[in-house]
Amino acid sequence: MVAETRLAPEDFVYPMFVVEGENVRHEVKSMPSVHQLSLDRLVDEAGAVHAAGVPSVILFGIPNTKDATGTTGYDPEGIVPRAIARLKKELPGLNVWADVCLCEYTDHGHCGLLTAEGEVDNDTSLPLLARAARVYAEAGADAVAPSDMMDGRVRAIRNELDGAGLDQIPVISYAAKYASAFYGPFRDAADSAPTFGDRRAYQMDPPNVREALAEVTLDIEEGADMVMVKPAGPYLDIIRAVRETVSVPVAAYQVSGEFSMIHAAAQNGWIDLRRTALESLVGIRRAGADLILTYFAKDAADWLREG
Repeated sequence: MVAETRLAPEDFVYPMFVVEGENVRHEVKSMPSVHQLSLDRLVDEAGAVHAAGVPSVILFGIPNTKDATGTTGYDPEGIVPRAIARLKKELPGLNVWADVCLCEYTDHGHCGLLTAEGEVDNDTSLPLLARAARVYAEAGADAVAPSDMMDGRVRAIRNELDGAGLDQIPVISYAAKYASAFYGPFRDAADSAPTFGDRRAYQMDPPNVREALAEVTLDIEEGADMVMVKPAGPYLDIIRAVRETVSVPVAAYQVSGEFSMIHAAAQNGWIDLRRTALESLVGIRRAGADLILTYFAKDAADWLREG
């Protein structure tokens, strides 16, 4: 009765990985209970998640082919637009977010285009990111979530959507996305590891707090409707600082490494999976997150219903 922080299934967004083919359910070995799913299996899984009380999913696509410019990431017939349309047709009450980035679609694995010298070219990447966001919105996405960390991409996406008559589609910006060691298992799931170098040139340096607040403020000025902190658990102070700085909703992404570490410790008998997972989620909410992107979403919803 007197709990100061509440946790409920409607607080969660469930990340999902969609691949080409039929009846595909590939286990992600570094992420227990997480799978790459073909469209038919995606609908089944999303339906079960929604039935558990989780209102939203966010989609990541794994295409059959990749190239230097990430063409399949903004192709209207690409895997994510088709997945959005299928989900909205068969599960119209489900809130579908689309992650916007090029890393899953480029053959080099970086989040933007490259210069001749092999460095990420911020400005030439913006039109392609904006095109991808428009394609996802036209397919029926309820929100687009740019995760690339290119400077100016929120403005580019907002202008593209508004110009296409899609001004009602919210932009949920990965505003404070750190160059974290906790992303490893995700790169297995999304097949998005860079083929060279790393992403520290455009993602944030872990020691920095004021920089996060500057990035968040800039994204809101450019038109972001919600901002996100990623990762969540190691950055609870950032979530709190952002919550105290902005008035828009704040999301936090409990990333793959956080999820897999809890599972690994539980499999070794060192901790209780259910209690630890729920405690980690309560901590993220207590820090100030309005929404949590988490691979525990369905399990946590079931646990909370059981009491």
